[in-house]
Amino acid sequence: MVHFIQKSSFEATHIEDEWIILDTDQFTVTRLNDLGGFCWLKLREAQTVDSLSEAIDQEYGSTCEKTSIDKFLSDLMKCGLIDHAI
Repeated sequence: MVHFIQKSSFEATHIEDEWIILDTDQFTVTRLNDLGGFCWLKLREAQTVDSLSEAIDQEYGSTCEKTSIDKFLSDLMKCGLIDHAI
């Protein structure tokens, strides 16, 4: 099973219902909604699609389609914010 984890050298801040992730090496800004920010915090430790799905269910009391989580993780990978955990 594939695990994902945050890369280092990012600054994150929570403003109202939005998360701002600053890549201090590449000078980029990524905005996440509240659910994305929740997942971002979880990704401080290695996570799988299944573990994120379970965490969302526990925190929000609702399920999130695994294809949506997979797409979100793919987008974070494209932005260079996460990597495969070893």
